[in-house]
This record gives sequence, structure tokens and C-alpha cells, in this order.
Amino acid sequence: MTRFWKIPVLASLFWSGCRIGPQYQRPAAPPAPVAFKEMAGNDQWKMATPSDGLLKGKWWEIFGDPELNRLEELVNVNNQNVKQAEAQFRQARTTVLANRANYYPTIGSSPAITQSYIEKKSSTSFSLPIAATWEPDLWGRVRLSVENAVSNAQVSAADLENIRLSQQALLATDYFLLAAEDMQIQVLKDTIVAYEKNLQLTINRYNGGVASKSDITLAQTQLSGAKAQSTDLHIARAQDEHAIAMLTGQLPASLEIGVSQIAGPPPPIPMGVPSQLLERRPDIAANERQVAAANASVGIAETAYYPTLTLSATPGLLANNLPNLFTFASRSFSTGPSLSQTLFDFGRRGAAWEGAKASYDATVAAYRQTVLAAFQEVEDDLANLRYLAEEAVQEQEAVVASQQALSLEMDRYRAGTDSYLNVITTQTIALGDQQTAITILQRRMSAAVDLVKALGGGWDASTLPSANVLRTAALADPKSTQNVAQPVNK
Repeated sequence: MTRFWKIPVLASLFWSGCRIGPQYQRPAAPPAPVAFKEMAGNDQWKMATPSDGLLKGKWWEIFGDPELNRLEELVNVNNQNVKQAEAQFRQARTTVLANRANYYPTIGSSPAITQSYIEKKSSTSFSLPIAATWEPDLWGRVRLSVENAVSNAQVSAADLENIRLSQQALLATDYFLLAAEDMQIQVLKDTIVAYEKNLQLTINRYNGGVASKSDITLAQTQLSGAKAQSTDLHIARAQDEHAIAMLTGQLPASLEIGVSQIAGPPPPIPMGVPSQLLERRPDIAANERQVAAANASVGIAETAYYPTLTLSATPGLLANNLPNLFTFASRSFSTGPSLSQTLFDFGRRGAAWEGAKASYDATVAAYRQTVLAAFQEVEDDLANLRYLAEEAVQEQEAVVASQQALSLEMDRYRAGTDSYLNVITTQTIALGDQQTAITILQRRMSAAVDLVKALGGGWDASTLPSANVLRTAALADPKSTQNVAQPVNK
């Protein structure tokens, strides 16, 4: 009996050293440039040297807005998309543990009481068997399934961080849009006051026989249009406030954001060298881990060509009465190996293997495409910041000029040397320039947020959970996420 057990155990140890499936190597990414193209002549960024100057953790604090800081903290705690992604990561982590359990035997028991009748005689037997089955991992099928599950769990962890970053960036964008709407509302409020004064002036001039009835109509039309614009802005502001409430996991009725404004132009964004982008974006990390999972799937498909060895043993107790069941004489034991091998499947395994290889190639292409898209996003946002900064200066010059033109036009109208139509035209231009200046400022803030997001926020690939952490993940507290931020073992 002893010799019988030694043979499969030694065979298992021997064959476990034979690796089935391709060795994983991180796919080559498109070569990173020495510097971003749009950084030349752009003062909207600053080189982070040394690397500890890069954005970390609470990246939104660079904007110096306490209300934004408060709202962003709520995203981490209450955002339901983040909570859903966190639960999906915990689910993926349990898959690792479930696959790792296949390294060990399955042990069970099926106690039974059997009553039988033979030639009008009845007999009763009592049994208490313990069944144990074990499939040695001869070809690495279990190892590959664990590798696949680990990689998928790391994909889920990266997806969690990508969703967290996306929700944080969306909140910042909505917040600056709301602040810009408050600024637009204030401009219209001041404009409405000015239009009301102009309307009264026109009425007085009409009563004095200086102005025509049409001037009053034009002034009233202009005033009503400004009020309508203000009302429309209040609608947009309310919707943005509701969107922020949803992002922070609150009912719209529970959140009220006071009147705010954008304090100034966006701060310079700290940046590293382009090659660091590959380690600082969670979506790139997720795609790279998908490649690793697909590589393991190729190996799993390959193991289908090899036989499966199953070892089973059933020790137990068997007696014809209950008192004798627990005596030494009632012991029983049976054991034996079984070997199974598919001989003909008419190409089924070959098709699965080819499909796994094709899936691997697809994930490699998706990874490289994600890298290319990442570089494009950074370049786009750098260009946006650069040209919007120039446009802001130009628009501010237009604001000053239009205000001067309006002052001169009002003087001519009061003196009776010009028509009110010219006043309205100049007022419309002046209002439009003010509104455009605010819009450009809001776009600059949104571009800064987009650049932070394109750079990966404050994330780094080294915080992905390692394979060792995932294999021994906090079973005592399945909801614990403390082990998420561990160095990755690829």
C-alpha cells in the first residue's frame, strides 16, 4: 500500500516542474517620445524633478478650493460606481482563492443507514465513509488557472482605480462648470441692472420728445432677453448641482452648493517624462494585466491535450449494527487512481487553443491602442491649455475694448448724436465678450482636470495588489480592501 501511494506522488513532483503554456512577457508598447510635443512653449505645466513632485493621492488639492476638496472626499466614500467596482474587485479576488483551492484534495462524507430484505429476512447496515479525491497538477492546469484569476483580479483592481479617477475628474469638471455658471449669472445680474437703467433713460427721453417709441421697444426687448438668459443659466446650474450630488452619493435635495467662482487660471500641472505614463494610468495597467490573463488562457487550452490523473481514497466504518460501528473491526478502506484522456474530439481542443491565441493577440492590440490613446489625450490637453491661455489674453483685450466702446456709445446716445440701435449693438458685443471670457476660463479649468486625468491622477501601477496578496487575501474580513495597495507581482 505504501509503495502504491509513492508512485503518483513522485510523478506529481516530477511533472510539476514541466511548464505547459507560453511564458508571459509584457508586450512591447509603442516607443515613448523623449518629451511631449505640445510641451514646447507651454507654461501650463511644470517638470516634476525629482519624481516626488508628481501628482499623488488627492490631486484635486492643487486647485486650492476647499469646497472642491470636500466634495471629492465624498466621491471616495459614497460614489456608487466606485462601490460597485470595489465589490467587483472583491468578487474577482474570491475567484483567485477558489482556483487556488484546487491544489488541495476534496474531502467529504456521506453517512448512511441501509435496510435490505433478502428471502424474507431483513438486515441493516450502518456506514460512515470519508471520501477524499485529489487531482495532482501534473501539467500546470491549476497553476495556470490561478495565474489567470490573479491577472483578472489585478484587472479589476485597476478598473476600480480607473473608475475612481474618472468619477473624481467628472466631479471637478462639473464643479468648475457650476462655478462658471455662477459667474455668468452675476454678469447677467449686473447687465440686467444696467439694462433697466437704460430702459428708464429711454423712457425719460421718449417723454421728453427726444427718443422714439421704437427705442423703448428695443430697450425692453434687450432687457427681457437678458432675463431669459439668466433663467436658462439657473436651469443649467441646478442640473450641474444635481449631477454633483449623484457623484457624491447623495440625493439632490441633500446637497446645496453656495455661490462660487473660479478663483483664477489653472495651476501648472506637474509632469514627468512620457515613459512614466505607462506606469501611471490605471487603464493601461488594466489592459496589460488582460494580456497576462489571456496568456494564461492559452496555457490552459494547451493542457487539454494531456491526461488527467485523479487519486481517490475512501476510509470509513461499516457495521451491521450501530454499537459495532465504532469498533476497530468495522474499519474499511478503498483506494485507487483513475486516468482519463480525450482521444478524439474532432478538432475541439485545437479550436479552443487557436481561439485562446487569437484572444491573446487581440488583448495585445488593445493594450497598444490604449497606450497610443493615452499619449494622444495628454498631447490634446496640453494643446488645449496652451492655446486657451493665449485665447484668454486675447479675449480679455476684447472685453476691455468693448467696455470702452460701450461707454463712448452711451455718451453719444445721451448727447443725442447716435441712435439706440447702436447702443444695443455695442451692449450685445460687450456682454458676449464677458461671457466668452468666463467660458474660456471654465474650459481652461476643465482642460487642466482632463490633463490630470490623462496623466493618471495620483495613481501608480506599484499599488496594484500583488499575486501573493491576492492568493492570501484577508479571509477574516472579506470586505477589507487594505491589501489593494500592495506592490504588483507580475
